[in-house]
Order: sequence, then C-alpha cells, then structure tokens
Amino acid sequence: MTNSLSKLCIDTIRTLSMDGVERAKSGHPGTAMALAPAMYALWQHDMRYDPANPLWPARDRFVLSGGHASMLLYSLIHLAGIKSVESGKVVDKPSLSVKDLESFRQLDSLTPGHPEYHHTSGVETTTGPLGQGCGNSVGMAMAERWFAARYNRPGFKLFDYHVTTFCGDGDMMEGIASEAASMAGHLGLGNLTWIYDRNHISIEGSTNLAFTEDVGKRFEAYGWHVVHIDDGNDHEAILAALKECKNVKDKPSLIVLTTVIGFGAPKKAGTASAHGEPLGNEEIIGAKASYGWLKDAPPFYVPEGVKEHFAEGLGRRGAKASAEWDKLFAEYGQKHPELAAELKAIFAGELPQGWDKDLPVYETNEKGVASRQSSGEVLNAVAKNLPWMIGGSADLSPSTKTTIKDGGSFQPEKWNGTYSGRNIHFGVREHAMGAICNGLALSGLRVFCSGFLIFSDYMKTPIRLSALMNLPVSYVFTHDSIGVGEDGPTHQPIEQLVQLRATPNVTLMRPSDANEVTEAWRFLIQHKTGPVALALSRQNLPTIDRSKYAQASGLTKGAYVLACCGQTPDVILMASGSEVGLVVAAYERLRAEGVKARVVSMPSLDLFEEQDQAYRDSVLPPSVKARVGVEMASPIGWDRYVGPEGKMIAMPGFGASAPAGQLMKKFGFTVDDVYEAAKALLAARH
Repeated sequence: MTNSLSKLCIDTIRTLSMDGVERAKSGHPGTAMALAPAMYALWQHDMRYDPANPLWPARDRFVLSGGHASMLLYSLIHLAGIKSVESGKVVDKPSLSVKDLESFRQLDSLTPGHPEYHHTSGVETTTGPLGQGCGNSVGMAMAERWFAARYNRPGFKLFDYHVTTFCGDGDMMEGIASEAASMAGHLGLGNLTWIYDRNHISIEGSTNLAFTEDVGKRFEAYGWHVVHIDDGNDHEAILAALKECKNVKDKPSLIVLTTVIGFGAPKKAGTASAHGEPLGNEEIIGAKASYGWLKDAPPFYVPEGVKEHFAEGLGRRGAKASAEWDKLFAEYGQKHPELAAELKAIFAGELPQGWDKDLPVYETNEKGVASRQSSGEVLNAVAKNLPWMIGGSADLSPSTKTTIKDGGSFQPEKWNGTYSGRNIHFGVREHAMGAICNGLALSGLRVFCSGFLIFSDYMKTPIRLSALMNLPVSYVFTHDSIGVGEDGPTHQPIEQLVQLRATPNVTLMRPSDANEVTEAWRFLIQHKTGPVALALSRQNLPTIDRSKYAQASGLTKGAYVLACCGQTPDVILMASGSEVGLVVAAYERLRAEGVKARVVSMPSLDLFEEQDQAYRDSVLPPSVKARVGVEMASPIGWDRYVGPEGKMIAMPGFGASAPAGQLMKKFGFTVDDVYEAAKALLAARH
C-alpha cells in the first residue's frame, strides 16, 4: 500500500507536470501522469544519486528515452532539489525553480520541450527522437563496466553504478532500441534496467493499430531478465521489481509496466488525446479531484512536506554515499596514484601529457597509402598514449582499419573478452552504434566508431545529437567516394558529405594524404566541443612532398595554399581528399607551360568557414575568378568557393559499378579533365 506522504509526492509530480503543459499550451502530460509512481519509487527509494552533487562520477544514471514526457523529469528535478551546474561546476542554487517549471517550453527557459544535456542540471542526455535514449543508456552501462574493470581494485570498488531508462511503446517500435537491446543482452549488462511504460497508446490511437507483439518475450530472446507489473500505480511493486533487477548481475532487465496514460483525467485517461496535447482546465480539475488534491490550490502548488520527504530519502542517502565515495577515492589516490590521475583527467575532460608524442610523419611516396590505412596507424599511435580511448565499428574494422592493437575485445568472459577491452564489436548495428557511442562519451570516455561513409545515413540522428550535446565523438568513415569501384552506386557516397557539412557543430575532414590524416587526428583528439567526422579513402593516395609543397598543418585552417606560383595566380585549383592529387598533377602541367596557378587543399570546409575573412581571402583571392573545384560527390556548397565564373567537377548523380579507374574516366576525374577545365577558363578570360 502507498502511504499518504508517498501518495502526496506522486500526485505532486503529476500535478506539476499537468500544470506545466497547460501553462505552455503545448506538451505531453499523459505519460508523466502515468509514470509518476515509477519515478517516485526509483528516485526516492532506489537511486544512488546526490542532488547536491549531480556530477558525482559514481552516481546512478537515469535516462528518459521518451523525452516528450520531459515535465516528469523537470518536476522531479525541482522536488529533489538537484543543484545547478554552471561552467562545469556545481553551484549552490537549484537546477529548476517553480518559475522555471512555469516557463516550460518558453524561449530561453531551462525547461525546453525535450530534455537537453548541459542545458538543465539533472538531465543526463538529450532525448526526443525515440529509441535514442535507449541506445545512450546501453553506452552508459558499458562505460560503467569499463571503468569498473580498469579502475576498481581490491578494497576500492569505485564504480558499481546502475543505469535506469524509462521507455515506451514508441521506443519499442523503433529499430534502434531493438539493436541496442540485442547488444546489451549479448554483453550481459546486469547494470542496466529499462522500465517499459506499456500504456497501449500512440498518437494515432491504440497501439493495436500497428504493434501487437509480446515485447517481454522478445526481450527474453535477447537475453534479458523480464518482470511484469500489472498496476503502474503500485510503487511498492515497482520498487520490489527494481531491487529484483539489481540482483540479476549477468543480464540486463526489462520491467514491463502496465499503466494508464493520463491517469486520473475523467474523460481523457487511457486515450490518445492525453498523449500530445494539454488536458484542458476541466480535465485538470477532474484529475486533481481524483487525487484528492487541495481544491483551491493554485497551479504549480507544492504541498508542505514533499520537498522535505525527498531530502530525507534521496537527499540524505545520496549525500552519505557520495561523501563515502569521495573518502574512498582519496584513499585510492594514495594507493594507486597513476590510476587516480587518469580518472581525474577523465572527470576534467583533459588529455594525458604526451598523448601525441608518437604521431607518425610520412615520407614522400608517389604510390602512397590509402587514408583509411594511415588513419588506422595514427589511431593506434594515439591509443597507445590515451588509455581511455575506446571504440569500434559496425562489423567493418578490417576495412575501416579501426582495431586498437593489443587492446582486447570489450566482451564478457563467456565470449572470450573482458570489460576492460578497448575494441567494441557493434555488429551490423549502425543505428545503435551511434547512440551507444554518445552514451560512452557522456560518461567521459574518448570514443570513436567507424563504418563506410554511405552508412552514415543510418547514423544521422545520433550524429546530430552528438553535435547538439557538444560531445567529442569521432566518426571514422571510409570508402568515401566512387573510388570504391565495383561495389557500385549502392555503396558509393554522393550526398553524404553535404549532409555532414550541413549539420551544425559537426566538423567534417577529408584529408588528402597520410600527413593530413595525422593532422586531422591531432585536431580531433583536442577538439572538445562537438563531433568530428573523417572521410577516408579506400584507394591509395600519393604522400605529398612537403619539402616542395606546404606543410600539412595547414589542415587546421580548413583550407590552405598547398602550392602557388609565388604571385597572384591566374587560376586556382581546389579539391578535398583524394582529388587533391589530381589538381596537384594538373597544376604541375600548367606551371610547366608558364601558367600562374595555385593549388588549395580544402580538407574541411567547416573549419575554413570559421576563419576570418582576411585569411579566407588570402587563400582564395576575390580578384581571381578562374577557379576549378574538384570533389567526387555532390557539388552542393562548393559554389561559394568556385564562384559563378568557375568550374566544378563533381558527381552529377549516382555512380556505377566498375573498376575505380574506369569510373574516374567516365565521370571526369582525371588529370586531363582538371587541366582542360583550367585551360578553358583561362581562354574564356582572354
């Protein structure tokens, strides 16, 4: 039975959630009303979380995958008294006040429509697109297992936290959640619990319209422990289930919780209209009456004793646990100073001294090496000196060259691995891979994932969310052009470079040779405020003679003058990636004929746009109108550099299946094509 104070706390979560949506005239009240008992049981009686220190490294994590129910989390953050975080430091003021709840979904408020990481203290990840939070939580659980395996020592159990996710029917329909669940089951993540809000309602109506499977049996097949609760209002049964799940150490757990969406609303409870729209004043009055709420209480009313109750439960328990952990960590630092120093660097988002001391420098080589190959060599040089760098690929590491040598496999022992392994085998699960990597990055690890560039399509949402959250995830994409040859147009990326460049806060780099690859890795490891994507070749690229041409360090500016006539040129040849070799060869032919020409390597249009106008004009003088741009992809975006009087050699459509050399000829990517385009522009100007 639920005692009166517990019921009062649960109903306060419900009423604050209803009032926030009603005040905004926008939002999703029904799920928050249904899940209030589960929210109360988890936070008040189960979570190891210190509201006064939301940055405590050993805290339990909570993920609201159905981010549309954000008022559920915001209400809890307020009632629990979670402190605010500013500039990476905890400050002595509440994360959310009543005024913040009243500003739900309003401009510049701390309570946006969906929870946003770094925006609101107490929010562990940005959620909204369904299933993404589920994937994030798997990454968080994997991170805990990795931290525990690497850093725990006898007498020093620093890491043993649990990750709990609220998810709903929509999450369960999304393929990404299935991928993430499958992987979690394979990995035996006993530190992960999902609470599945089974309310049988979606936007269009009953889930019976499209979703009639037995989700519990599906998860049992994934290797999960499954518990069923028939009454979503029974918070004591929920608490018992949470404890049961925590005692299952070798597999993740799913609690199938049957709820009534919009619980308490006289007419809208259990209906689709309770999902995505305000209840309306009449329904709110009726719902509050059904809870036994004070009749004349104003909106956003918090009864006396509610905050105090959370402080006595969650607050007192969390403060004790975090203080004990701080003491333990201080003792750990005395016994294991090197490991403690690593952890302090991770918590501070810093890099170890000398992380870049072994980065390779490549000698001039006309045959050269594929940039995917040199990238793999640089990755390993970095990994040797950056112990908390981990990652993997969607079953493609032999092709993407992203295996950390001697790094071991992140696997449970029964699959011949260890949780301290640094190579993650994601399987053919690109959707989940991206979301899992975000969860790993949110936990402080420096993470990379890889695949063919064409399959970045499968990762659009997690890449976008890593950009939105400013997470330094590294995406290693190979097979970046029609140079993949015989695999044909299904595997030849055309529009993917444009898509990545168009995504705010994503830095795309397409290096032209092995030394630009080194500089790209040097940049991305130091870059802390967003993801970096590398676009790398399958085919060999000549290693440019840096004694003759400019240094590869110019990559950090996004574009730089690689070769020039020594004066204002008559024609500029520009390209990214593998095509730089073409324009260099064309430049040498023009130069031999006495043509004043310039070569510009443009590995990152994103970084070039960040430079001041003076630098950009020094690279691409506005007075020089004869310009040739070359890239084996869509031409969109290049017009600002090539100009209306220039010539762009790009892909006019999809590719074809044939050996790479034949494709280059067919689509105009030869030295002759670049040379003739430049000559035509020069002739037209005289």
